[in-house]
Amino acid sequence: MKYHSNLTSDFGVNTLPINPCKLLDFNLLKLEAGEKYRASSGNREFLAVILGGKATFTINGTKFEKVGGRPNVFNGKPHSVYIPTGADFSIQAEDAVEIALPSAPSNDPDIKPYVIAPAQVANGVWGAANFKRYFHQILTLAAQPELPASRLIVGETFTPSGNWSTYPPHKHQVDDLPREAYHEEMYYFRVNPGDGFGICHYYNEEGEDENFTIRDNSIHMLPRGYHTVVSAPGYTTYYLWFLAGNQRVQATVDDPAVGWVNKSVAMLKELGH
Repeated sequence: MKYHSNLTSDFGVNTLPINPCKLLDFNLLKLEAGEKYRASSGNREFLAVILGGKATFTINGTKFEKVGGRPNVFNGKPHSVYIPTGADFSIQAEDAVEIALPSAPSNDPDIKPYVIAPAQVANGVWGAANFKRYFHQILTLAAQPELPASRLIVGETFTPSGNWSTYPPHKHQVDDLPREAYHEEMYYFRVNPGDGFGICHYYNEEGEDENFTIRDNSIHMLPRGYHTVVSAPGYTTYYLWFLAGNQRVQATVDDPAVGWVNKSVAMLKELGH
């Protein structure tokens, strides 16, 4: 089965050409200044993450004006808007705008729409040395317990030149709390400079194994299995990560063959790495 794809980047809605996931879906919305997009969320919840630009959202009659601000994903924390199930909504571009629209089925019709401001986005560093990466937690139970959602978990990771990310490789494919939680996941990638690349390695216990070349505006879809990312020297890779499962508690299991690397993180940080 194929788990990766390059996306189109046309004005309007760009959809996934394939999708092996049962819960998660993704659209990329691009609008020119003044252009408006209208839709209904149906039985799904969406988190509109503004990649660059500003837009005004109207959701079931509630208006959120001029949301956004960063010029692109490599310059600042995001503004985001939660769109609940059963909502009629419109998005009007204040200037040229790019918006990521991850979604998942929702069983909670009582959640109201809301904005997540950059000040609410947690940030920090995971790993150390050449597997150090920087993160934004946008909509997670751990960092934003006050923000309601039915299934969605969303954040951003920036992997520096030559570094590894999501390392050691981990999986989250069965509910066995507190050890592991079942979640599908997708990574939506951007690369800086835009002509660069990275590699995403995916494999599972059934013997599937693939290396996907990350390009600007590509996506990796992960219904199960282990996964890890590396940036080519000279380039920074960004990925929007979003998950959906049976609950919003996150718990992952490292590949036992390389999980020992995590034990070195504290020592490497003490050494200034």
